Amino acid sequence: MDATTMTSQNRPFSIKLWPPSQNTRQVLVERMINNLSTESIFTQKYGILNKEDAEDNAKYIEEKAFLTADQHHENEPDGDGGSAVQLYARECSKLLLQVLKGGSIKKDKENHIVSNETFFDISKGKRAFIEAEEVEKLLKPLQEPGNSYSKICFSNRSFGLEAAQVADPILASLKSQLKEVDLSDLVAGRSEAEALKVMNIFSEALEGSVLKSLNLSNNALGEKGVRAFGALLKSQSQLEELYLMNDGISEEAARAICELIPSTEKLKILHFHNNMTGDEGAVAISEVVKRSPLLEDFRCSSTRVGAEGGVALSEALATCTHLKKLDLRDNMFGVEGGIALSKTLSNHAYMTEVYLSYINMENEGAVAIANTLKESAPLLEVLDMAGNDITAEAAPALAACISSMKHLSKLNLSENELKDEGTIQIANALEGHSKLTEVDMSTNLIRRAGARLLAQIVVQKPGFKLLNINGNYISDEGIDEVKDIFKKTPDLLGPLDENDPEGEDADADDDDDNDNEEGGEDEDELGSKLKNLEVDEAD
Repeated sequence: MDATTMTSQNRPFSIKLWPPSQNTRQVLVERMINNLSTESIFTQKYGILNKEDAEDNAKYIEEKAFLTADQHHENEPDGDGGSAVQLYARECSKLLLQVLKGGSIKKDKENHIVSNETFFDISKGKRAFIEAEEVEKLLKPLQEPGNSYSKICFSNRSFGLEAAQVADPILASLKSQLKEVDLSDLVAGRSEAEALKVMNIFSEALEGSVLKSLNLSNNALGEKGVRAFGALLKSQSQLEELYLMNDGISEEAARAICELIPSTEKLKILHFHNNMTGDEGAVAISEVVKRSPLLEDFRCSSTRVGAEGGVALSEALATCTHLKKLDLRDNMFGVEGGIALSKTLSNHAYMTEVYLSYINMENEGAVAIANTLKESAPLLEVLDMAGNDITAEAAPALAACISSMKHLSKLNLSENELKDEGTIQIANALEGHSKLTEVDMSTNLIRRAGARLLAQIVVQKPGFKLLNINGNYISDEGIDEVKDIFKKTPDLLGPLDENDPEGEDADADDDDDNDNEEGGEDEDELGSKLKNLEVDEAD
């Protein structure tokens, strides 16, 4: 049916397709009862229900589908309801098939239908304020007797005080069954006073729950916000995952976190990205890390941590021998922090991903870490050391490290100064790596010889996906050679629009100043010489 129909006077009027009439809903229920309780190709395959079970299931399916479609329509109030009708029909079909496959929807002791869904999520759609009336309607499934929801996500909807007060008793009634709670981006656009009251309401409602995962990211917490969630944090002793990203965690807030969380002995994931923690805050977070011997995934990136905090975090990580993924990007550890980290990593045999870009560790720190990883991380799949002022001087250590990593799939050494000399050594180290999929050597002062050899080696990899050598000093002839190498698989070569062939001359002049008295070699001869350079894994 069209949303607009013409009258006899040729004046358009609008027909709203949503919500359906009660009679339409009842007809659909009766149709589903018939589908569930009579012989058909589907019931022959999955089994048939008796009339009573078919009626219970049909009513549940229709109500569930209606609530989902009605929520969708609430987010598009100016529409004619056509998309809500389509969603309503799809949800009914999907749930009907689930019932046929599963036999029937379960009931509790009081004979109430029990939802077998475990994840409740209101984060879809536009980021917006949520009002009390909408909360009451949205959270209706959480009030169904005997529901099985153990994971909730309230992210992306900003709760005011009245909306939080509606949610309060509903959450309190669920807290004994909840295992995963996502309250990220909960109070966007609210005043500080109102936001803190909302946080406090959610905190007290969920106090005493036994959670495995808690996400409080994107709430601009600061110390006040952390303490507003104090009741909830204090009651958690079984947490396995904690996310505190983009929360304005200052030194004082970091200390509050350390104080409020009673135990992190079971913690496996701690993400602490994009805060303003600094060195003193990092020292406080390092205490949390020390108490987390089972930690497998630690992210403390973009947190303004310098050498002092870097050393404290590195030493704390020594207790986390189960660590698999480490992300310390975009801090200022410096050489001192890099060396401290290298000592810690010697005890981490399970590492699969290491992200250490833009931490200012220079050659000395990079060599120390490379030497450690070569001996202690045989399972490493991702190595990221971009933007660390690493030169060709560190290339032998890096090449030996890379050569030992037979599981390596992604390598990022972009924004360093490896030049052709270092690049060719790295390229040779990659030759036997069959699992390699991505290499980023952009912005490394690379010229024709280094680019050509790197391209020749990676293009042969069976599952290779992307080579990025943009932003270098490759001559026009070198660009043509690289493109020719990838002529059968051009999508595996990244863009070259920022390459500067003119920069090659200036770089070559610098190299000429360092040539021996008998004269320097051109780049082709240099490539030929270094291609045969052997990497000794025993170094």
